[in-house]
Amino acid sequence: MAQFEGKERRMAKIDACLAEYGFKTLEEADELCKSKGIDVGEIVKGVQPIAFDNAVWAYTLGTAIAIKKGIKKAAEAAEAIGIGLQAFCIPGSVAEQRDVGQGHGNLGAMLLREETDCFCFLAGHESFAAAEGAIGIARTANKARKKPLRVILNGLGKDAAYIISRINGFTYVETEYDFKTGELKVVREIPYSEGERAAVRVYGANDVLEGVAIMKSEKVDVSITGNSTNPARFQHLVAGTYKKWAIENGKKYFSVASGGGTGRTLHPDNVAAGPASYGLTDSLGRMHGDAQFAGSSSVPAHVEMMGLIGMGNNPMVGATVACAVAVEEHNN
Repeated sequence: MAQFEGKERRMAKIDACLAEYGFKTLEEADELCKSKGIDVGEIVKGVQPIAFDNAVWAYTLGTAIAIKKGIKKAAEAAEAIGIGLQAFCIPGSVAEQRDVGQGHGNLGAMLLREETDCFCFLAGHESFAAAEGAIGIARTANKARKKPLRVILNGLGKDAAYIISRINGFTYVETEYDFKTGELKVVREIPYSEGERAAVRVYGANDVLEGVAIMKSEKVDVSITGNSTNPARFQHLVAGTYKKWAIENGKKYFSVASGGGTGRTLHPDNVAAGPASYGLTDSLGRMHGDAQFAGSSSVPAHVEMMGLIGMGNNPMVGATVACAVAVEEHNN
């Protein structure tokens, strides 16, 4: 029998979802996935090794739903995967109220459709969680696209960007920003591998203005913000400023905020906001977010606390895309 974190609080919704799509148990859903040659656990843990078991089972249910529906295209599979993720949201939780499970499915679908050209992990600093998500996308997304999806990381600090690039085999893009003219110059580009990871471009900015200039230069279509580091110094400010520019210049831009929920790094008590506040990071995300998720961009336990599953929001993006592409490859 499937065992996972928070099972007793989740099973009523999961059982209803299983019945709706003709499954008796989660194990039956897993068997269907494996009969198509899809090892969901391997995919999920391959993106974020510290993900909880409930993340594996949530993606198993979502992937099985996509297979059962006879879906042939990855973008549609991602939307179906969102159904499974939503079934795992704890009733009454922040994640359920915001439809975060379905939101992740819809975001994955967006990245698999041709109209999205550039996706950005927009973080307070260059982080391993953003890297995990980027790797998941780089490995799989372009198998289901005619035009390759461009994936970038844009964070605070050139040293951090350099380190993350070198460790993960990404391409480090060093820039200089002229504060007088607003001009952004690329000083050098260093690819640290020759494979799919080298297609991921990593930028480190000195401040918000340079971060916005990087967004403009790469013509970012969709981004997701991280929340855990420097939330009031970089990522939310970059997303909001770029969104204002995009609206004024007719550029389509969809902004996803990881969404702190309650008890985030900058807790209400720390900013004297009172017990009814969601905290500063969550409030900042409301300023620019077309969709707002719940919990940390990186820490599985915090996303679990918000009522979704134990997997960081950034790695989840990679897992959604990877599972959806697996459906397209094996369900035809």
